[in-house]
Amino acid sequence: MVILNHELKMGRKMLIIWTLSIGFMVVLCMLLYPQMSGQVSQVEDVYSNMGGFTEAFGMDKVSIATPMGFYGIECGNVLSIGCSFFVALLGANMLSKEEHSHTAEFLLTHPISRYRVIFEKLLAVVMQIIILNVVCMILGILSFYIIDEHILWKEFMLFHVAQFFMQMEIAFICFGISSFLKRSSVGIGIGIAVLMYFFNIISNISDKAEFLKYITPLRYADATQIISSGSIEGNLVLLGMLYAGIGVITAFLYYSKKDISV
Repeated sequence: MVILNHELKMGRKMLIIWTLSIGFMVVLCMLLYPQMSGQVSQVEDVYSNMGGFTEAFGMDKVSIATPMGFYGIECGNVLSIGCSFFVALLGANMLSKEEHSHTAEFLLTHPISRYRVIFEKLLAVVMQIIILNVVCMILGILSFYIIDEHILWKEFMLFHVAQFFMQMEIAFICFGISSFLKRSSVGIGIGIAVLMYFFNIISNISDKAEFLKYITPLRYADATQIISSGSIEGNLVLLGMLYAGIGVITAFLYYSKKDISV
């Protein structure tokens, strides 16, 4: 697992920075809740009369005046945006960077198959996503204890499980795209993450755009949907894993036969 260890070592700094930044923002958001608890009901009244804005962020489904509702709306957005950006960048650069950095000649001349290279790089993506989620979940739990509020464990765990699946889907789709690229793909990764985020907002606002929920993984990872229903939309998760599988298969099929520029 030389390639796996190398990728984890090379990505360690970025993983630490993104994980601690996202986790810190989650804790910071929850630390604001006690300070705002006396005013949250007033804020909720204002938000409830903002039409499309209210629906876009799910504030018509859960109450921001409750600790879990506050976590879902405020921290949920931090986790969805931050984590989707990170995993999109992670997946989009994993294969393309070898040509961009001119390291493909060194890597692919070793007695190791391209399938093995792809597999170990994919495993590196998965392991970093697991680490990201475990740390963010622990910090989320810690934030509730710091402000001495009760956690709705079922909804909390379902939300973080959905976040994990969402991140895997985005990362694997970007991983597949990465196999076609020959240069740095930061813009593509960020673009996909932003597009998915806005697809979710649009699908929440307009019934005519509800079909977008079958495209964006942020729909089934939406905290307000999960908290209000107490469940995850399993059909959307399965569809998302299908998209993820297509991304992985594409990477294996194309990159294994790709004419690599060195």
